[in-house]
Amino acid sequence: MCGRYALTSPLDVIAERFDLLWLPEVSAHYNIAPSQMIPVVRATEQGRELAFLKWGLIPSWAKDPAIGSRLINARAETLSDKPAFRNAYRRRHCLVPADAFYEWKAVAGRKQPYCIRMVDQTLFGMAGLWEHWVNPAGIAVETCTIITMDANELVGELHDRMPLIIHPGDYAAWLDTANPKMQDLLKPFPSDQMSYYPVSVRVNNVRNDDAECLTPVEVQAEG
Repeated sequence: MCGRYALTSPLDVIAERFDLLWLPEVSAHYNIAPSQMIPVVRATEQGRELAFLKWGLIPSWAKDPAIGSRLINARAETLSDKPAFRNAYRRRHCLVPADAFYEWKAVAGRKQPYCIRMVDQTLFGMAGLWEHWVNPAGIAVETCTIITMDANELVGELHDRMPLIIHPGDYAAWLDTANPKMQDLLKPFPSDQMSYYPVSVRVNNVRNDDAECLTPVEVQAEG
């Protein structure tokens, strides 16, 4: 799964990587969690935009918005089948900019958090879906989910799932929902371009949102 990540790149780097003509102010965040408003890239008739959506997808047909807390991730293998994601997969794709994401593994009797990022520590885009939901008062709410799939060999050392990371050369192909070869994009990102290291358990608390969350730490060996 993907339940926590970081976005710390400067505005100009985000704009260049995702081919954005303009973007709103985006503050650095080191410990982004579900239910928060997160920046996502999506296609419009005028070009790509960066919009802030709530993390946790609420299907258009939902009666209770609480369902969003259970839909922070969507499995790549069942996107076209699951009622909660089927319509968004057909019509509303997005990219979630990130510099790193976190995963946990049992070490010496406790859950140790790890930071996973590109070897060169560059910005990347996680595949997502977004949805438009209108509450009973007629107020529109836009939400999103991050797509996950079977982990590659590297991430598999920590967890059996990982975000679907889209290669920069395929951003346009992912955002184009009419792309007939969409299934070709549903594959794990290459292990040799990624790395991970242990970080402080401060990441466990969503209130901790500072550079220390990304700082490597030493871990007590098992046994």
